[in-house]
Amino acid sequence: MFNYSSNKNISAVEALSQAQYIAFSPFIFQATATLKDLNILDTIEDAGKLGISLNEIATKCELSDYGVKVLLDFALSIGVISLKENNYLLSKVGYFLQNDEMSKVNFEFNQHFCYQGLEHLSEAIKKGKPEGLKVFGEWQTLYPALTSLPEKVSKSWFDFDHYYSDHAFDEALKVVFKNKPSTLLDIGGNTGRWSLKCLAHDKDVNIVIMDLAEQLAVATKNIETAGFSNRFTPYPCNMLSENQELYQGADAIWMSQFLDCFSPKEITNILLKVKHSMQPETKLYIMETFIDRQKFEAASFSLNATSLYFTCFANGNSRMYESNDMISLIESAGLTITEQIDQVGLGHTLLVCSA
Repeated sequence: MFNYSSNKNISAVEALSQAQYIAFSPFIFQATATLKDLNILDTIEDAGKLGISLNEIATKCELSDYGVKVLLDFALSIGVISLKENNYLLSKVGYFLQNDEMSKVNFEFNQHFCYQGLEHLSEAIKKGKPEGLKVFGEWQTLYPALTSLPEKVSKSWFDFDHYYSDHAFDEALKVVFKNKPSTLLDIGGNTGRWSLKCLAHDKDVNIVIMDLAEQLAVATKNIETAGFSNRFTPYPCNMLSENQELYQGADAIWMSQFLDCFSPKEITNILLKVKHSMQPETKLYIMETFIDRQKFEAASFSLNATSLYFTCFANGNSRMYESNDMISLIESAGLTITEQIDQVGLGHTLLVCSA
C-alpha cells in the first residue's frame, strides 16, 4: 500500500516549484474548466495527431485569438496540451482529463459542487460546521439537502458518489451472498443502487433500506420502477437520533460509504445500535475507502481532499478515515472483524463483522 504520510525527498528547486503550483492552483483549476467549457479541449482533441493552429481553434470556438492564446499558453505551462510545429495537441494529462471517467467525475464534482463553497473552509474548521453549504441554501447538514440542490450541482454530487461505490458492488456481492441472506438491511441506502444490485442478483432476498426520508423517497421510486417493490421495505430513520430504533431480524447488514459521514463519537453510537439489533448469526458488512489502504499516491491524495469536502459541506465533523482508526471504533462497539478484504473496486476495503 502507498504510504501517504512518508516524507518526500525532493530538492529545494523542486520544492520551490511545487510552492508556485500551490500558490497559483486556483488558476490551474479555473483555466482548465474554461478550456473545457469553451470547447477548446474538445476542438484540439478532434484535430487528432496532426494538431490544430491557434487561428483554427479561435474560429471553430468563435473566440478571439487573444482569449484562446492566453489560455493555451497557460495550458502548456500546466501540461494539459503540447505544441508541435505551431499546432496544438492534447498531452497525456489532457487526454485523461477528457476521457478518463474518474478524472471527469472528480473534476465536475469540484467544479460544480465544491469550488465556490471552499472559500468558507476556514470558517468550517473554526466552527465545526459545514459553512460551505450555505452557498446553496440554509441547511444544518448536506444530506437532507441533496434532493433540493440545483440540478447540475446535485448531478455532480451523485455522479461522484456513485462512481466509486458502483465499481465495488460486483465484487462485494460475491462476499455478501456467500451466506445466502434472506433479509438484508441497507443502512444509508441513498438512492438504492446497492439494494437494486442485490434484488437483481438474488430473486429470494428481501431488502430493507434505512435512511433519511428525503433519500428514501428517491430509493423507493427507483426500486418500484425496477419492479422489485414486493421484496422491498422502506424504513425512514435518522441514525443520529438517540431514540432511533433499528430494523430487527436482518441476517445481513450493509453499510457502504456510510460511516465516513460521521464523527468518531457518532460512529461508535451508530455501531452500538447496530450491534444491539444483531443476532448471533447476523453478518455486518462495512465498506469504506481508507486513506492508508490505497495502492497509489493519487488515491490517498484524493481521499485526503475528500475529507475537506466533509468538513466544508457535509457536516463539519466527519472525514475519510485511516483503517486503524475505523477498526478501533468497530472494536470499541463490541464487534469482531472476521474478514478484511482490501482493494475492492477502486480502493475500497470490505470489513465483515459479527456481534
